[in-house]
This record gives sequence, C-alpha cells and structure tokens, in this order.
Amino acid sequence: MSVLKATSVSHGFGERTILENATFQLNKGEHVGLIGNNGEGKTTFLNIITGNITPDSGKIEWAKNITIGYLDQYTKLEKGLTIKEYLRTAFDNDFKMEQRTFELYDKMATASDEEVAEMMEEIGEIQTELEASGFYDIDAKIEQVGNGLGLGDLGYDRDVTDLSGGQRSKVLLTKLLLQNPMILILDEPTNYLDVEHINWLTNYLLNYENAFILVSHDIPFLNKVVNVIYNLEAGNMRRYTGDYETFKTLHETELLHQQMAYDKQQKEIDKLEKFIAKNKARVATTDLAKSRQRRLDKMVILEKPSEQIKPTFRFNEAPASGRFVVALEDVVIGYNEPLTRPINLVIEKGHKVAIKGANGIGKSTLLKTILGKLKPISGKVELDYKLEPGYFQQEEVGSHKQALEEVWDMYPAMTQAEVRGALASCGLTKEKIESLMIVLSGGEQAKVRICKIMLSETNCLVLDEPTNHLDNLAKEALKEALEKYKGTVILVSHEPEFYDGLCDTILNAEEWTLKIV
Repeated sequence: MSVLKATSVSHGFGERTILENATFQLNKGEHVGLIGNNGEGKTTFLNIITGNITPDSGKIEWAKNITIGYLDQYTKLEKGLTIKEYLRTAFDNDFKMEQRTFELYDKMATASDEEVAEMMEEIGEIQTELEASGFYDIDAKIEQVGNGLGLGDLGYDRDVTDLSGGQRSKVLLTKLLLQNPMILILDEPTNYLDVEHINWLTNYLLNYENAFILVSHDIPFLNKVVNVIYNLEAGNMRRYTGDYETFKTLHETELLHQQMAYDKQQKEIDKLEKFIAKNKARVATTDLAKSRQRRLDKMVILEKPSEQIKPTFRFNEAPASGRFVVALEDVVIGYNEPLTRPINLVIEKGHKVAIKGANGIGKSTLLKTILGKLKPISGKVELDYKLEPGYFQQEEVGSHKQALEEVWDMYPAMTQAEVRGALASCGLTKEKIESLMIVLSGGEQAKVRICKIMLSETNCLVLDEPTNHLDNLAKEALKEALEKYKGTVILVSHEPEFYDGLCDTILNAEEWTLKIV
C-alpha cells in the first residue's frame, strides 16, 4: 500500500534545475534512505513533500489520515522555553482536548439533563483517546525518550536556546519521536549526535513499524536502518530495493554498463562520420554515404554517464612550529561554571589528535580555549610562538555574500580566477560559486569554509566536527588531505570511521568532564 506518491516533480531556483520529472513512492512500512551528493536537492525534495515548497510542476499525493513528522535541522527554538516545556509542546493537541473537557464541565452547571448527557459522552470519548495516547504519563514518556538521547544529563530545566548544536538536535529529535507520527521524515538526524545516541536511534528505527524517509551521509548508520534507497542525481531519482551496500553494487554495475554502451556508440558514430566524409563526394559511393547518414540521423544519442565531482582539498602549510604545539597545565574550562576537572595535556608537532565523547561535555569549549577564544576558568594554556592555526568552527550562520565573495573578501590579493579555481577544487560548480552562502546546502557551505582554511598558511588545523553535512566523496577527500598534511591536527568528531587510521592519538573528553555521561 502506497502512503506517498510523487509524480513527475520538477523544481528549480532561477536557471538551476533541482528536480526534473522526479518520481518517488513510499509504501507502508518501508524504511527509505534518500541519498545524493551535497547540493543535489535532497532537502528541497523533503520540503516539497511536506508542503513547505510548491514544486514548479508535478503531483504530490499522501494517503488519507496520515500524520507526518519532519525533523528539520533549521527549526528555530524560542528563547525562554526550557527543554521540558518545549518537549511538552509535542502533546499540544492532547492539551487542547483536555482543555475541552474543562470547558464542558463548566458548561454543565447551566445545561439541561439532555445536554449534560451529551457532554459526558464527549468527555468520555476524549478521556479514552487521551488514555490511549499516554497523555496521563507525559512526563514519564518525555524522560523515557529524552534519556535515551541523553537529555536527562543536560537537565530538563535548561533554556533551549542555550544548547549546543548536538544538544539542539537531540531536543528536536526527541520532540518528533514523542509526537509519534505515522510517517517520520528525518534530515541528517545523526549530525552532532555522539556514538552512544546514534546507537540508540539506530535501535529505535530498526524497531519502527511505520514508514520513514531518511537523509543521511552517515553510511554505517544508513546501511543498518533502511531497506530501500532512492538515489538523487542530476535532478533524477532512481529506486533500489535493499540497503546501501546493495545499492552501491547495483549502481556501480549500472554505471559500468552505461559507460560501455556510450563508448561503443561513440566508436560507431566516429566510424559512420568518417565513412560519410570519405564517400559522400564520390559518385560510386554517394548512396552508401547517404544511407549511413540516415542511420546516423535516426540514432538515439546516449548521454555520457555523469561523473561525480570529488573535491580536491590541499592545505597550504606554514613553516613548522616548535616541538610542543599545545600545553595545558591544570586547565579547567567552562563559561559561567566549570565543565571539567583540571586538564593536563601536551600535543606535539605533527601529531594528529581526535577528541571524542558525548555532546555538551566541553569538546568545542576546549578547542576555543586552546585557541584563546575563551579564557580558562583556571590553569594555564601555552601555545608555541610559531603556531599558525586554521580553525573550522562547528556552527556558522550562513552569510548573504556569494561563495565567491566570502573567500575573495578574505584573500583580496588573489585574482577572481584563482578564487574560482580554489572553490572549484573543493567540489563547487560555477553556479554554486556564484550563489549566496545562505542558500547553499550545509555541505556546500562547509566546503566554502574548508576552502578559506586551505588558502591560509597553517601548521596546525583545529577542526570541530568538519564532516557534518559533507557527502561521502568530500569526506574521503578531506581525510586524504589531512593524511598528507604535515602539520598538527586537533579534531573533534563523532565519526570513528573518519578518524580511525588518520589520528595517532584518541582522547576521550568523558574522562575529564564534570557532567554525568
């Protein structure tokens, strides 16, 4: 049974085509992974099927009486609400029904016996529905799901606007799961989540009986929870039954066959054109040449199989630093109150260090303290005097500049051609280079930010969750570039498959945090 059909959907922004006659179907109980490179239009498609964007053409049909829950990473949270208060908004409809019973009880004082009987019947129906939804155990439900995603450790009385990116993701996801919609639509749900809570979400989705659509660049996670893949490429969507590994095998075989067919046809076209050019002027062979021309004219020309653009990241290196790059002596980090016990740490030149651990325990705060962007609450931070750091911040608000301007303003001595070339090497097309930062996808924005760091001369890279939003080709390219980088790398990441084999030192921030993990 189909719960969603998208037929011949086309959509574009200006001259850029995002979707072209795309077709998609979600059947009851299917767990669909929607994949594609950065900027292919995955989030745009989700906004179309959820009604946030009207397509230029095509048809979206949902089954009747379907409730949809959409995890949108760009949802704004209202200042002044605690985590508990925000999560209780998941039950707004239930609260409205409860309010209706209060109103009915008030009306009973002046109602006739017949009206009272009708009101009591309505109250009974409402209470039955509230009991079935678990309304009378709301706080217990909030703690059950919230604790599974680590919100209990944060404290449910925290203001939602004071949360880190990872904590915010957990709150949004928890609310969505508490709403218990019939269909889940999840856009990069594991961004900023630590390993423990990715595992919790994995188990949740494995046991989820209803259908969901998942956009994710986290291949191990995706591979575990989906049974259908839709690949979005060059505006078109193609359906594959099975997990990601099955898709990958089938897709590679298809591309090989397409390339072979294209090469074979190109050879035939070349042969025909040479024969025509050689024989069309000769009386004895002109009819044969015309015959070949008719054959060529009727031929359906195959398109050359599209090649995915793999970025080429290369970091410019400054002269080497001294032996001891960073030294922390009894350093306690935090804002208004300590986040950690005293930290003693030395990072030597050329080492590649990964910092792992649960969200909200001070990993990003540690990086900012090392770089001098935050003062430690106590202790001493010493940096080598030759240190030339490059810093990738976990979260940045997209500007209203073009990607070209964003980089050029930072490096005005470069020519426009040089800036365009640098951005192109990071996997951005001419169209994306000339687009405003704010309209680029999260992965495209990350590529621009990496480009800015690449062009500066550094001997130490400080990277806070650089792979969030990046597609798999970009992740591979970034890992390769960091492996070749001769300077020091200090990396915060929740993806072991990224830092394994890259980093020679793994630090667990949970060992020095004061938070309960």
